[in-house]
Amino acid sequence: MKSAMNRRTFVQHSVLASAGAALAAGSLAQPGAAGADGASAPATPSVAQEMPRGKIGDLEISRLLLGGNLLTHYTHSRDLRYVYTLAKAYNTDEKILETLAIAEDHGINTLVVHNVPATLAVLKQHRQRGGKMQWITCTFHALAGGDLRKFATEVEQLVDAGTDALYISGVEADFMCGYTNDISATNSAERATEPKMDVLAQALDLAKAHGLPTGLGAHRLGAIQECEKAGLDIDFYLKTFHHHNYPTANLHYDSNFCPDPEGVTQFMQTVKKPFIAYKVMAAGAIPPKDAFEFAVTNGADFILAGMFDFEIAEDARLVRELYANVERPRPLQA
Repeated sequence: MKSAMNRRTFVQHSVLASAGAALAAGSLAQPGAAGADGASAPATPSVAQEMPRGKIGDLEISRLLLGGNLLTHYTHSRDLRYVYTLAKAYNTDEKILETLAIAEDHGINTLVVHNVPATLAVLKQHRQRGGKMQWITCTFHALAGGDLRKFATEVEQLVDAGTDALYISGVEADFMCGYTNDISATNSAERATEPKMDVLAQALDLAKAHGLPTGLGAHRLGAIQECEKAGLDIDFYLKTFHHHNYPTANLHYDSNFCPDPEGVTQFMQTVKKPFIAYKVMAAGAIPPKDAFEFAVTNGADFILAGMFDFEIAEDARLVRELYANVERPRPLQA
């Protein structure tokens, strides 16, 4: 005999089921707790202590750094525009605070982020709660247009906010070094305009005047080569670094962030400064194990990775194991 279920009965059952699921989810949503799929296992103090670290100046940072794009809700998702909305809906302020706590539980003590006031406000709240996460921050492309005054103002804002290190963003450095073609274009590695190394040197001086470690980001290898040739006073580099063995590598639409990985591998062997590799997963196109192994074995001193909370435990484990057993032609520089 079929049991009758009218609309009212269905709604009642649905509400009770939803309430139960919400309670279950709430019990799992504590910092360091396992998610429904078991991806984030509870961390122990020994796990955090096992995360290898290096130094940039006097700043000691974990070999795995938390990327800021997902926290600022900016995702490189090709033409899937809904992903931006999805990231924003998932990474609420409270979820960001939870993510920071989980990262610290797994030994990640530093993040890298742009100057986004709303996100910095959440980072301050994390510190007010007792969090120890260090910040490496940059201006939001103020220097790309050559505006030193705006750049200096933003740097001062970041210092006042409590940043632990500064860097000139990849967009700014690329433009200052003459690499103004779109990063996804076939000619992205070609210099399109004359470098403005004098302006870049002034920007570095403005940043370094605050006494914090100061670095430079780049998407194009040529930007780092120009800086090394000019002998600019740079404490560390951030460079996009990933291989091209994934289906959308040649899509030429928000899909390739490192035009010449082989060139990066070879040139960075000559650079005696700390090297933070970013965009190592090509914005999610390359699995973490594959991406991290490529970056570490080919010279990266640190891995910068955008991670949702449920990805942190596994990514931290991979980095711990890689740096413990690494064989690479470029010695660690930090």
